[in-house]
Amino acid sequence: MKSVITVIGRDSVGIIARVSALLAENEINIIDITQTTYDEQFLMVMVVDMSNSKVSFSKAASQLKTLGEELGQKIHVRHKKVFDSMHRI
Repeated sequence: MKSVITVIGRDSVGIIARVSALLAENEINIIDITQTTYDEQFLMVMVVDMSNSKVSFSKAASQLKTLGEELGQKIHVRHKKVFDSMHRI
């Protein structure tokens, strides 16, 4: 199952490393990643494949939310189909 992870907040060292490490621990594969910073704000969008994940979608989402709180970021996870529907013009 493909999902989209968004990370938004103040830029700091290690955001990508920490999020990627959590995904790797849960065997969630990163398919695509883009990130940018603007005026000290950080934005990252990842497309991931959760098909072989060691944890459920809801557990992964909860872990990422907790990590976001630790990092001072807002991390959201959505099924790719839901994300696509939300952003269709």
